[in-house]
Parts: sequence; C-alpha cells; structure tokens
Amino acid sequence: MPIKLLVISNYIHTVTVRPEAEIILQLQKTGQYDITVMTEAKAEYAQKFRDAGIRVIDFLPTKKFSMDYVRLIRKELKEGKYHVLQAFNNKAMVNSLVAAIGLPVKIVVYRGYTGNISWLDPLMYVKYLSPRVDRIVCLVEAIRQIFRKNLLFNKDKAVTINKGHDVHWYDGVTALDRASLGIPANAFTFVCGANSRRMKGIKYLLQATYFLPADTRIHLMLAGKDMDLPLFKKLIAGSPIKNNIHLLGFRKDILEVVKSNDVFVLPSIYGEAITKSVIEAMSLGVCPLITDIPGNKGLVINNVCGIVVGSKNPRALADQMIFLSENPALAKQYGQAARAHIMNNFNTKDTAVKFDKLYQELYLELQGNR
Repeated sequence: MPIKLLVISNYIHTVTVRPEAEIILQLQKTGQYDITVMTEAKAEYAQKFRDAGIRVIDFLPTKKFSMDYVRLIRKELKEGKYHVLQAFNNKAMVNSLVAAIGLPVKIVVYRGYTGNISWLDPLMYVKYLSPRVDRIVCLVEAIRQIFRKNLLFNKDKAVTINKGHDVHWYDGVTALDRASLGIPANAFTFVCGANSRRMKGIKYLLQATYFLPADTRIHLMLAGKDMDLPLFKKLIAGSPIKNNIHLLGFRKDILEVVKSNDVFVLPSIYGEAITKSVIEAMSLGVCPLITDIPGNKGLVINNVCGIVVGSKNPRALADQMIFLSENPALAKQYGQAARAHIMNNFNTKDTAVKFDKLYQELYLELQGNR
C-alpha cells in the first residue's frame, strides 16, 4: 500500500523552491507514494507535479490562521485518509496543526533558520513545540540542537535533513559580461547577493573595504534589495575603494551576475542555515567566502572549497579578500572544489532518500498505533 502524503507549500517561483519541489518529484518516482500537493495552480512547479502524476489542489495559505483554511485542510485529510502531512512553511504549519486535531495523520514541519526558538515562548506551542507535531525537519544540525534544548518531551522528534541541490541545474547559466557593469578587465571581483537584513552582516563587509589599499584591483558588487540604505551609502562614501563598490539592486539575472565573479562573499552574523545563495554560487563553481555562524557548519570546508572567517570581523574579511585577489588560481581551484562538494554532499537525491526514510518510519509508527 502506498504512503498517502499531503504536502502544503508555496511553489510559485521555480528557482527559489526548486530544491524542495525536487524532493517531492523524487519521492513520486519511487512508486511508493500517493502524493497530493496543496499550492497555487499557477505555481511554476504545479504543472511539473501534474505531469509526474501528482494531484494538485489549488490552495495556498496566505494568512497565519484562518478557520476557512482549517476546514479545507481538515476536509481533505478526512477524505484522503492521509498517512503523513508535510507543512513546509509557518502558515501551512499553524493551520494544519489545528486541522489535524483528532485525526490519525503524522505531521511533519520544517525549520530552515536558527534562532527565535524558546520553550518560554507561548506561540511555539501552536507551532513547532506543539505536541501534535510528530517530526521537525531541521535544515542543519545547529537547528536540531536548538530544538533538543527546548523540547520538553521526545527530543528525538527533531531530525536534520538538508535541502539538496543538483549542480546540473546551473549548467545553462552563462556569465554576465562584467564590462556591462563598468568593471575593468583586470579587476578581481567579489559579489554579495542578498536582500539586506541585519543577519546578513552587510555593514561588516563594507567596513572590511576600509582595510583594503586604495589602489587595489578588488571590486565589490552588492546585489539585492535594500543595499542602498543610508548606513551603507555612508560607509561606501568613506571607503578608500568607494569607486570600486557597485550597487546593482535587485537582479533577475543574479545567477549570471554571480557566475561572472571570482568570489561570492556573504558576511552573515546569525540566523542563517546553509544559505541557498551560497549553495548556488558553489554549484556555479564560484569560490565562497563566508562566516563561521553555526548554520554554515559543513557548508564550506575552510581552505579546501572556499574560505571561512569569524563573523563580525571586518579585518579578517579584508585579509582574505586580499589573499584571494593575490591568488586567483587558488580561488578558481576553490570554486571547482566547491561545486564538487555540493555534488557529493548536498545533492537532492540524498535528500529525497532521507525524506523517504523519515516518511516510511512515520508510516510504520502509524500502523503500529492502529
């Protein structure tokens, strides 16, 4: 008998959701699942699901809680007699936990970032710490350890499974001509691709430029939303390489921009876990320069497939920027090793195998309780 799996998530944007959506497609290929996905019918992956024989329900929770959502999900759970419900985001999780009250279905939720988890927070008990949650899939081990400290009972319900990538997704990406961005031919370039939030640590990257010589061939590109905040503009204005810092804004061609650079740099200071933008850069064969926050552990092996420095340390960032610019062949070597590291240790097939093992385990638990 196939495992009946209901997945609720947002599959609107292909590039953003691809690692998650591919897990579902890989499971479907095993022939051991009867899968239904709740997402918007217009989602780019919805047709791929249908083509693979996966039933798609045109529904996506857009509110944190709605009794209309609860009734819809509960109706589907009752009629479909599902074994496992996978909620990949907060809105899906909260509504699903209420909808599943009293029903014989295993509920799996997902956590992709560290921080803001405490047993003292009452809201956690209608989310991750709810006794109705059967498993919490954590993107990295650091997240699992946080849950283990905060789960009052059954600390083993938190498990670590990363969202794998397929480096071949990026085979068709061609590097942007840097001259079109006003970058000289002899420049050694770093790119930081992110939507600016405090956790990204952008100010520390800009402060790092104060330790670079004024005549350096290093150029820094900042791509993403809110990279032109007043604080950043002030830091850029005072930098000895202010003319070498380029604010690109939000770019739809961010992968092409990243591939055109020598190094991808992300100075995160907290909260993140196996950041997708870093994995994309590594999959493109671009050398990563990242920080040692817990969520990054294992993503980059220092001095093997990139460089890892301490967080909130502008001087350390600057030293490594100079080092890489003086050793371009090594930067290329790190980039090639980074791609191989993702291929061998963060691939989507391994991720699907781990999700399969988890769902099989829950199915057996469910059968044992009947």
